[in-house]
Amino acid sequence: MTEPSAYPVRSLTTRYVVVVTIAMVIGAGIFKSPALVAANAGSETAVYLLWLAGGFISLMGALCYSELAAAFPHAGGDYHFLERAWGRRFAFLFAWARFAVINTGAIALLGFVIGDYMNRVIDLGAHGPAIYAFASVLGLSALKLRPTGEAGDSGLVIILVVGLLVLVAAGAKIALSGTPPLAPGAPYMPGFGGIGYGLVFVLLAFGGWTESATLSSEVKDGERGMVRALVIAISLITGLYLLTAWAMLRGLGLDGLAGADAPAADLMALAFGESAGVVLALAVVAAAVTSVNATIIVGARTTYAAAARLPALSWLGRWNETTRSPRNAILAQGAISLALVGFGAAYRGFETLVDYTAPVYWVFLIASGMALIRLRMKEPAAARPFRVPLYPLVPALFILSSGAMLVSAILYVQGGAFFGLGVLVAGLALLPVLGRSGR
Repeated sequence: MTEPSAYPVRSLTTRYVVVVTIAMVIGAGIFKSPALVAANAGSETAVYLLWLAGGFISLMGALCYSELAAAFPHAGGDYHFLERAWGRRFAFLFAWARFAVINTGAIALLGFVIGDYMNRVIDLGAHGPAIYAFASVLGLSALKLRPTGEAGDSGLVIILVVGLLVLVAAGAKIALSGTPPLAPGAPYMPGFGGIGYGLVFVLLAFGGWTESATLSSEVKDGERGMVRALVIAISLITGLYLLTAWAMLRGLGLDGLAGADAPAADLMALAFGESAGVVLALAVVAAAVTSVNATIIVGARTTYAAAARLPALSWLGRWNETTRSPRNAILAQGAISLALVGFGAAYRGFETLVDYTAPVYWVFLIASGMALIRLRMKEPAAARPFRVPLYPLVPALFILSSGAMLVSAILYVQGGAFFGLGVLVAGLALLPVLGRSGR
């Protein structure tokens, strides 16, 4: 009998990393975020520029992450190079934030998205959304406990992309028919934050690409695989988002889009009739399922990497060669996610918990950009198969843009920023209890 491997092996193709990155980034939020962007942009030109800016900022960040992932490949991804740059305590806080709120919260929240839309297809009553959420989180977590291979994940992404292209087709149908954009019921006023708030919503829609760094020690091409995957994925995502924004603007108009509660549903109904709502519901479900699947893959790897350094959590830091995954970390992550599903079903406040973590996300993104500069100085002799072009301009721009998003997120969330800091403080208090790190 073969003993389980203690470490991941390089078995993933660049194409698979592209698939996981697309799955992590494009979620159910794209069916809502264009309305929030339009409500803060003020003009159609500004809408397109905001989506382009989101792609550009994400691309700068991807170049920074590619250098770090190629120089310091590890299943912990950004957890690993944050530890090398800023120390064990800071890295533990990052892993704690992902495990306690960010990743598990995203899985549970997306479970409710699946539940809300599946309940429209097959109505299970008032508790239907919670039942679907629980079943989806349980089923998808169980699926990742066995080696399903790359084909299954690729199939989910294909369904997701097709769902977005259906929206684009709806916009094209309206354009070809010569129908003018849907007139709004009443004029809208751009939000207080204006362009800054608009960019926050755009970058929330782009969020998730950073977690692909957790695959850096498993991609076959250790030198150029990550940079190729991230550049290809973000370029494709930017193109799909621009097409989606065009379709919604063409069908609903700027004012109509800005005032829409469910812009994708409105567009589908306008183009194909009310019965198209079922098609939309299935597209949203596909998007959410794809995002949950990818979040389970990368989230558990951060937990695995952090737990491997703590004797009290060594059982979470074991790599299973049979499933080619951190099996115990997936189980723990699934348990927390299911608990959060129960919390959301009981108190209907889970959405607030997830929204309030936005400032924490930008804090760690700033720290990652600064880690590139710090590690260039701290470990100049480290092999760097890929180097960020135009250094230090690119990382500096990424850090500044992330800082601006942190300020905007704090202004938007307000009191929620303090809740996120409270979660981090709780994690810091846990570290001495868990014991000193191992080698």
